[in-house]
This record gives sequence, C-alpha cells and structure tokens, in this order.
Amino acid sequence: MEIWKPHVTVASVLEQDGKFLLVEEEADGRVVYNQPAGHLEEDESPIAGAARETREETRYDFVPEALLGVYRWRKPDSDITYLRFAFTGRITGHDPARALDSGILRPVWLSRDEVAALGDALRSPLVLRCIDDYIAGKRYPLELLTEMV
Repeated sequence: MEIWKPHVTVASVLEQDGKFLLVEEEADGRVVYNQPAGHLEEDESPIAGAARETREETRYDFVPEALLGVYRWRKPDSDITYLRFAFTGRITGHDPARALDSGILRPVWLSRDEVAALGDALRSPLVLRCIDDYIAGKRYPLELLTEMV
C-alpha cells in the first residue's frame, strides 16, 4: 500500500492600503499569480518557512503574527494534494536589490477585486480564499502550532 503524502506549503497574506501582496510567477508552463508561498523545507517550522518564502519571492521581510488557516486542496487532474499553512503579519523591511527566487517574475500589489478578476491566472483557488478569509477577520494564534524537536 502506498502512503499518501501531501505537499506541505506555507503562504503569506499581506495587505497594505487595501492591496494584497502577490507574486507573478512561471508555473506549469504559464504565468500565474499566487501569494508568496512555497514548500516547507526539512526541519523548518511553518512560521519560519512563511517568512523565508516571502523574503525570497518578494524582497520583503515578513514577521508572521497569526495563522490565517490551514487549507487542503487537490489539484485537478493530478494526484497532488496541497496542505497549506497561511499566515498574516507585518512587513518589517524591504531590500529592492535582493534577487528573487527562480521562476518569480515580480511582486505585485493588487486589490481583492483585481485579484478576483485574474480568474484562471490564479495559481489555485487558495489565493482568493485566503484573501477572503483575511478580509473576514480570521486569525488564529501562532501558539496553535507546536514544534516538537
């Protein structure tokens, strides 16, 4: 029997002046939009992973302050299931000279309506769902996540 293994990812939902930080990236042979997000690395906490991915993909330093939610999504026509830990918090710095991760074209700030208008150009339905949960005020304490190392 094969053991099911989800792809564990982390994402950041950051808002300033009614606009949300997304990244324009190349994925699966097309240009798509996503939150700053990526796979959790071995021996990395979800909180540290979210800060790292945000820095690598946007050049912004991010301090997670709340868990927005944990989301499970199965990619259509695929055996891949994603388990996403989404965080919100504050930006503490920006280094415009820092190199972006491979595949990232640019960070962009968009309103919720602009994000919704992207439609199929969103990397997954998780992008808009996380923004809507943020707008709805969903916030969970980081203490919900326990690290046993």
